[in-house]
Amino acid sequence: MQAHAPIPELYVSSESARKLKAEAAELPSWDLTPRQVCDLELLMNGGFAPLKGFLGQADYDSVVEGMRLADGTLWPMPVTLDVSEKFAEGIEPGQDIALRDAEGVILAILSVTDKWSPDKAHEAEGVFGADDRAHPAVRYLHETAGPVYLGGPVTGIQPPVHYDFKARRDTPNELRARFRKLGWHRVVAFQTRNPLHRAHQELTFRAARETQANLLIHPVVGMTKPGDIDHFTRVRCYEAVLDHYPHATTTMSLLNLAMRMGGPREAVWHGLIRRNHGCTHMIVGRDHAGPGKNSQGEDFYGPYDAQELFRQFEDEIGVEMVPFKQMVYVQERAQYEPRDEVEEGATILDISGTELRRRLAEGLEIPDWFSFPAVVSELRRTRPARHRQGFTVFFTGFSGSGKSTIANALMVKLMEMGGRPVTLLDGDVVRKNLSSELGFSKAHRDINIRRIGFVASEITKNGGIAICAPIAPYAATRRAVREEIESYGAFVEIHVATPLEVCEARDRKGLYKLARAGKIEEFTGISDPYDVPENPELRLDTEGQEVDYCAHQVLLKLEQLGLVRA
Repeated sequence: MQAHAPIPELYVSSESARKLKAEAAELPSWDLTPRQVCDLELLMNGGFAPLKGFLGQADYDSVVEGMRLADGTLWPMPVTLDVSEKFAEGIEPGQDIALRDAEGVILAILSVTDKWSPDKAHEAEGVFGADDRAHPAVRYLHETAGPVYLGGPVTGIQPPVHYDFKARRDTPNELRARFRKLGWHRVVAFQTRNPLHRAHQELTFRAARETQANLLIHPVVGMTKPGDIDHFTRVRCYEAVLDHYPHATTTMSLLNLAMRMGGPREAVWHGLIRRNHGCTHMIVGRDHAGPGKNSQGEDFYGPYDAQELFRQFEDEIGVEMVPFKQMVYVQERAQYEPRDEVEEGATILDISGTELRRRLAEGLEIPDWFSFPAVVSELRRTRPARHRQGFTVFFTGFSGSGKSTIANALMVKLMEMGGRPVTLLDGDVVRKNLSSELGFSKAHRDINIRRIGFVASEITKNGGIAICAPIAPYAATRRAVREEIESYGAFVEIHVATPLEVCEARDRKGLYKLARAGKIEEFTGISDPYDVPENPELRLDTEGQEVDYCAHQVLLKLEQLGLVRA
């Protein structure tokens, strides 16, 4: 393909789109998840070329097994449309379905060619190297993604609407046209999901010089790793740093990609995506797109596995790799240099990601040699010191364990301290006001806890304190709520570990008696399991303890975590 020549898109003309939109209104429709919206956008605009739609079963099997489509084309990551069993029951190959965004707008039509139920454990092993739910994509696969996959070509009607940073968002063809207009024949892409600091600036400067290429800062603003800094803050940080780059040789564009944190395979995937966007080179980092630690506390991937796999397929990818060099600050020369070029005895200064987060949380100084004042200012604005942030205290335990009583006492103590609004989301109160239509089946209990989690996340996001006191028996649901809330502030899980026999002896509501008589089905601890929290921030046993003492133990934990000050 000629450098920067347009690549095929899956959109039809505006006139055809109007006709198809009217026809699609009568079709069965699927409301896309946030990840599916990201995938669909890159399918339609050519970012996922040569894919013509969501993978059918033959392509899916081939990708999982060997990183190739059924025709042998290199493609390392399954791009699939997962749906619920209920929706899949009414869909058969040969049908068309409308794909809608969260507001119900029809974005595309999928012509279904395949429908199957995948072996998700096999997919996890093949794509991510382990069926380990400590990996965010494996957890998503098992706990969020639907059980049935639909495959087939996509006809694009309109792209998803983005109201944020519109001038910074470019399709592959828009970027290619810009490069063509500027006369840029060599472009090195810098993939990032974190704010840029001075070491990153020096790294990108060196990469551009070494490759004699122009620089594209190409951050991901779709879905990244749970707990990452939100993309609004990150983009403001990027814009603050852009002034430190030469405008004639550097540009920035946002990529609406849903990352899988798939390490080596993800690096190859990123290379193919950057090729489609007109790049000739790409910086591949140490532990590129790594998800962190596995269930045994070890890294999922080796530090250079991604670089090795990328190098193996470099010619097929069509993008030249620029290996990441760890940049460190040399105090004697007051500049950043590659770690492997610094002589023994020189004073090296560095701040790890963990240390940066600690300094931000505690309001400590972040030196100018490490980051730009404008970046630090943006980070402090979004991530103030912990004692100024919103947070959630999440009590879990058997009915009658004392959750609600301790939660009420804690609420009063926090209100006495002042400083932030405090909201109690007690299980019974939420049932009455938010979930009155729900029963007590596993599915309905999950919905109830997720509603509590959503409200708590909004309170946390807006700087308040949410105190939740449901039974919350299922570990997977509690983990999902934690991830949602930790995007905005701290999540403090308190396991009220009062023994079942003590809870049953209390039985103030007579529920255990009814459950033992078989009059309440799926009752936690009697006829339905309770997943004991493995690593709560605090574990309390209320047997023989005063309520005030228990609430004070929670307050001490909050002080220890830096969330409140005495």
